Amino acid sequence: MDKELTLYKDYLRKNANLTENSVNAYLSDLAAFTGFLSEKNGRSPADALKADVADYLLKLSQGGKSAATVNRKLASLRAYYKFLADRGEIGESPAVSIKSPRIRRKEIEYLTIEEVDKLLAAPPDGDIGLRDAAILETLYATGMRVSELMFVDVEDVNLRMGFVSCDGSHGKARIIPLGRPARAALEKYIYEVRPHFRRGTEKRNKKGDDALFLNYYGERITRQALWKILRGYAEKVGLGKKITPQILRNSFAVHMVQNGADLKSLQELMGHEDPIATQAYLAVSKSRIKDVYDRAHPRA
Repeated sequence: MDKELTLYKDYLRKNANLTENSVNAYLSDLAAFTGFLSEKNGRSPADALKADVADYLLKLSQGGKSAATVNRKLASLRAYYKFLADRGEIGESPAVSIKSPRIRRKEIEYLTIEEVDKLLAAPPDGDIGLRDAAILETLYATGMRVSELMFVDVEDVNLRMGFVSCDGSHGKARIIPLGRPARAALEKYIYEVRPHFRRGTEKRNKKGDDALFLNYYGERITRQALWKILRGYAEKVGLGKKITPQILRNSFAVHMVQNGADLKSLQELMGHEDPIATQAYLAVSKSRIKDVYDRAHPRA
């Protein structure tokens, strides 16, 4: 089984174009299904029937798992059975004809362009403020996940060409353009401010040697610190809502769509593996257009 899992892992990397995190999630899902079968009837996943897969998904739903989670588990099993089918080890997949649960999508929260402008103008002068300005400008300019931003290194930023690279360790690998305000904020931070955070830390640690964004102690900034920075400035300018990095990421996507970005390009920029995730932002834009029409057209 260990050899087969190694082959399956290689298969996912080469054929499913998944990140390492997604590959590990698929393997974890398969292990959970294997455990379920062991308790139910002792079958291996390769010998499972359609009824076994259906019972497993039903157990997940009854156990409180969301439709999105159940869908991901089903996608994992379908990938595994496709792997077996491609190797000629099974005929029809027991998961192929099982319908995915319908997902009730939450309404996407995002800021207006005016609210984003207020947020980005909030950091004061001084080392901390200039660092925070660079963080906020980069988040909005790129739509990066906070888990991606905290692991960006200085060498990943090309100010001359105007882009930042995500290596794929914490999301899909991609190159994202930087707008002029973000480039200006980063240039000021990297050359004028970041050296101040590193001063006096060289002998104590090496944790901040490569990191783009540093904390007061010259170490790579944490996820918690990034959340705190964003919430603090949102409160400062009186946005009146709980702001998270995801809301700023949503704002990037919605504003791109509203200004004519095509979904394929947006999918690449955001690092979405599934185009359905990107299409949700199109729905937001369509809803806004309908609201404008209803308010403006005399026969709406």
